Amino acid sequence: MKPSKRLLVWLSALLTLGVLLGSLSALDIDTPPTLQAVNWGMLLALLALAVLDAVRLQRLPLPRVHRQVPGSLALGRWGEVHLEVGHDFAEPLRLRLFDHVPDGLDFEHLPLTAELLPGQRSRVGYRVRPLKRGHFRFEHCELNLPSPLGLWSGKRLLPVLDHTRVYPDFARLYGGQLLAVDNWLSQLGVRQRQRRGQGLEFHQLREFREGDSLRQIDWKATARQRTPIAREYQDERDQQIIFMLDCGRRMRSQDDELSHFDHALNACLLLSYVALRQGDAVGLCTFAGEQERYLAPIKGSGQLNVLLNAVHDLESSRRSADYQSAAQRFLTRQKRRALVVLVTNLRDEDDDDLHVAVKHLSQQHQVLVASLREATLDRVRSSPVQTLDEALAYCGAVDYLNARAELHERLGAHGAPVVDVRPEELGAELVTRYLGWKKDGG
Repeated sequence: MKPSKRLLVWLSALLTLGVLLGSLSALDIDTPPTLQAVNWGMLLALLALAVLDAVRLQRLPLPRVHRQVPGSLALGRWGEVHLEVGHDFAEPLRLRLFDHVPDGLDFEHLPLTAELLPGQRSRVGYRVRPLKRGHFRFEHCELNLPSPLGLWSGKRLLPVLDHTRVYPDFARLYGGQLLAVDNWLSQLGVRQRQRRGQGLEFHQLREFREGDSLRQIDWKATARQRTPIAREYQDERDQQIIFMLDCGRRMRSQDDELSHFDHALNACLLLSYVALRQGDAVGLCTFAGEQERYLAPIKGSGQLNVLLNAVHDLESSRRSADYQSAAQRFLTRQKRRALVVLVTNLRDEDDDDLHVAVKHLSQQHQVLVASLREATLDRVRSSPVQTLDEALAYCGAVDYLNARAELHERLGAHGAPVVDVRPEELGAELVTRYLGWKKDGG
């Protein structure tokens, strides 16, 4: 409980008047004798009212607060939290609220001011923006309750329990459903390659059209119908994609608000969304983290929610990646041929270990290595060189990038193409490679 501005103003005025009257009396300046008595009377009356008002404040019933927080939030995106407040007083009430937001959530528009009318509930709100993924717990809401005479303000801490989960930035995934898939992918920067074949899975028979290949003609159906009949194929819809996600220390780098690990999760979810809409199965396997997680590849739109729930609290660790052990564990779980997308951040010291792991994986699966490149390397390489320090930084960056390029070439020679992009470009590049793989017959 603390004094209000009204009480401090009155108290300051009466004390100032008392000091002034005392000073005049010390200087033998005549003042009305009743004036000092009135001042002391008013001061004592104010103190009595303040005590009475404080007692009444302690006896006031607490307002009722109900919080409405979304069950899920997207990393880095603003969300709305609302507070509903009501009371049982006979008079209107004006109070200030401050919600105790968990660590890891940024917020705006706090504290709040609520105007409460008798018998009604007031609704106020503020915004939160998650800075990290995981499970968050709201526990308390703090409010400043004014006393009946407005001389005091009492702080009350109300237990208001709520929970929310912060997922990777899935808002753009579901937003994509509002557009035609091709237009949406085009806006993301995905480049669809022209089909070189006719796919692998038979779709239907139809009349022969101009531009069809002679190899598409079904001669038996043509003989029965006495008109050219062609076979129509579609991309195979029963294929599997599995992400091998590095959760080690190299994925902890950060170029913007999101870490490389969060960019990798967003890219994996984006490709999962596209692949599931294409009728393929999607799975996940993590390594080098505190806890390794494995999701078997499953088809259907519900698999995206399963993936979101599996990775929403996934964090990168300080461990180094052991590619060979991860590949061996993966091969014992996944027997059927699949497209394995290994998402990591390659270094030149990974040469031997990674080559062995990729070689083993490539014997049974098609492997695509996605390597995240730090944005600072591109900035150093493209910056003008004017000083010795800048020249040393430039030479170091170029030497490092050349070593990475050699590693990528050796991996490609072993049948594992490498996607080497900045983190924010990974999603569109993975979808481009996937669609090209589908159109080429996988």
